[in-house]
Order: sequence, then C-alpha cells, then structure tokens
Amino acid sequence: MSVQGMRNMAHVPELWRKLGWTFFILLMYRVGIHVPIPGVDAAAMSAFFKAAQGTLFGMFDMFSGGGLSNVSIFALGVMPYISASIIMQLLQVLSPDLKRMAKEEGAAGRKKVTQYTRYATVLITVVQGFGLALMLEGMVSPAGTPLVPHPGAMFRFVTIITMTAGTVLIMWLGEQITAKGIGNGISLIIFSGIVAGIPKALMQTSLLAGDTIPYALIPIIAVFMVAVTLCIVFMERAQRRIPVHYAKRQQGRKVFGGQSTHLPLRLNTAGVIPPIFAGSLLVFPATIAQFSQSPWVQNIQQWFSPTSVVYNVLYVGLIVFFCYFYTAIIFDPKDIAENLKKQGGFVPGIRPGDKTREYIDNVLTRITLWGAIYITLVCLLPQMLISWFNLPFYFGGTSILIVVGVAMDFMSQVNSYMISRQYEGLMGKAKLKGRYQ
Repeated sequence: MSVQGMRNMAHVPELWRKLGWTFFILLMYRVGIHVPIPGVDAAAMSAFFKAAQGTLFGMFDMFSGGGLSNVSIFALGVMPYISASIIMQLLQVLSPDLKRMAKEEGAAGRKKVTQYTRYATVLITVVQGFGLALMLEGMVSPAGTPLVPHPGAMFRFVTIITMTAGTVLIMWLGEQITAKGIGNGISLIIFSGIVAGIPKALMQTSLLAGDTIPYALIPIIAVFMVAVTLCIVFMERAQRRIPVHYAKRQQGRKVFGGQSTHLPLRLNTAGVIPPIFAGSLLVFPATIAQFSQSPWVQNIQQWFSPTSVVYNVLYVGLIVFFCYFYTAIIFDPKDIAENLKKQGGFVPGIRPGDKTREYIDNVLTRITLWGAIYITLVCLLPQMLISWFNLPFYFGGTSILIVVGVAMDFMSQVNSYMISRQYEGLMGKAKLKGRYQ
C-alpha cells in the first residue's frame, strides 16, 4: 500500500473498527492455541514434536498454527471445516438439488448449505478427535515417556468433546471475521498460525547452522526464499486479458456503449485453495489409520508421510484437480458470455453466445493448466528443502504461497473498501451540492 493510501486510512474510522475486530479475533485464536487439553504430558509432547519436523505431524502442526504441538483445544485447527467444505462443494456438483439450493435460492439457500457444512464439520471433528486420542495414547517421547499418562475411555471422551468445541469455536471466529471484519476469516486464521510459527522456525534454523546446514548455504537459502516469494507475487498478479468491445446503442437522444475494455482471467484463479484442500484430504487417511495397529494399516500410514513418493504423487494430482474444480465453481464462462450478450458486449472475432462461452472456456482451461503447474512446483518446494537442508515446513512453498496469497487478498479487500467509501463520500457531496444549488 502506498503512503497516500496509509494517509487515507486515517480518515476512514469504520475501516479501523473492522481491522481492530479482525485483529482482536485473531488474538483470541492465538490465545486459545496455548490452552491445553487435559490428560496429556505437555513436556513429553514438546519433545516428541522437536523430533517430528519433516513428518506428517510437522505439516499438520503448521496448518493448526502450533495447536497440535501445544496439545491445545485448537489442535485440529480448521482442517475439519475445510474437509467439510470440500465435501459440500463436491456434492453440489453431484447433486442438482443441492446446486440449485446454493445458486438459485439466494441467501436462504446459501444459509442452508452453510448449515450443512457446519454439521459435517462437527461429524468430521468427532472422527478426527477420536483418532487423535488414539494416536496420543500410542505415542511416546524420544526419552520413552508416554504422552498420555492415564489412557482410557475417559481421556478419549474428554478429547473428543474438547476438540469438537475448539473446532466449532474456530469456525465461528472465522465467520465473524468474514462478516464483521476484513478478509476471509478461515484463510486469515491459517495465515496467522503460519506467521506465528516463523520466529520459532528461524530459531530452529539458526540452531542447525553449522551442524546440518553449512554456514555458506545460509545466504544462498535466504536469497532463494526471497526469489520464490517475488515469483509468487508476480504469478499471483499474472492474468490474461480478453478484449471486449461494446456496440453503440441509442436510447432517445443518448448514445450508450461504443467502449472497449477487457475481461481479466487470472493465471491462478483458485488462489491458495488447492494446496489447502489437497493437504486436508491427505491428512484424513493418516487420521483414520490410527484406529488400527495392523501392519498393513501402518504401511498405509507410511505411504501418506510427506516424504513418501505416494504422498507427493497424490498431492500433485489433487492440486491439479482442485485448481480446475475450484476455478469451475467460482468462474462460469456461460454466465459471463450471457452477461456480455445482454449488455451488448462481444469479443472481437468471436460470435456472441455459445461461441464466446467456448472461447472463454478454452482460454481459461489453458491458463489454469499453467497455474496448476506453477502451484505444484511451489508446493513441492517443502520436500526439497526438508530433504536437502532439513528446514522446517514454515520455509516451504505451501506456507509461503498461503502467506503471500492471503496477504495480497487482504490488502486488496482493504483497498477496495477504501475506494468504495471514497466513492460514497463523493456521491454524498454531489447530492448535497445539487440539493442546495
């Protein structure tokens, strides 16, 4: 944001109230991260996670904002809500009734879909909470100390209730940010968790310097991470602009239209949703695997380790799938073509209607492929850094993509809000001036 933009913010008190509300809720979330669930040895859990960097637990802890390593009431983070959202969006594709409810019934239909998503979140949280309880009962620290001194039915029941209450509270906090604050609440919660873990990751990296990481490589790694960040910013702003012309039409003595503009198609229309959705789905099988100690089930759990080939192949496939899937949900070429036709707009050389829809769909398909390749390369970066330099997950491409993407979206919404407020102010002055002249 420019200096002039910062000065303009001082004259928008409502924006400051929204920002204050957003930061207050994020602060509440960060406080809850340090509220532990009963029945777990916190010291043994901390020692276990120090040895778990680069594993599935390290990645899960990153998405939960450190809640899992703290064994807090927010240990599951937003993963159950994200999994429920995936299920509901897939059901909208498979079920015409649910799709009609979400798109044609307006606010009432969307409210019902949101309610179903909440129910699914609670159900998934109960399953994952039970799996987490079983997982904690079977874990020991590197020194051999059990993480749960008194396992049993009571510990499992308390863990399920605590995890469910914590996840529902996170879901409510995210909705409050979206409704009364600035930005997407769930994305900002994930963003705050990753950012809060960066100082810890820097300290871990400094301790590894000279031991597993040569001192000469530290400046190279720093420059490399800055280059990756700049690349992400550039790619997130990249777009294909389709020229659109509007035919002249006359209404009475006035002539409308005759203008030329463009239809912007972002290279990465889906944003940070694909890696978040893919990571959420791949964590779920590992949770289910905690229900059994059979050797073949434990082998499946090893397959879903972030360093395994199976995990990375599935991760790439799910990222590409969700890039196309989420783009198809939020951007409908048919609606765009119909709106252009109604407004007298057309793409030069393309007939309005179905031909325009096909042209936009073909262009969107091609650029989405490049966007999927870009996201895949960025998200494979963590495994390279972990395997080569033993770096924490916070320095990986997935976390940088989320941080940069959410930060850019947040600043975009702040700028849009300021522009809308300035426009409303100018319109109000014009009305007053016209009234008293």
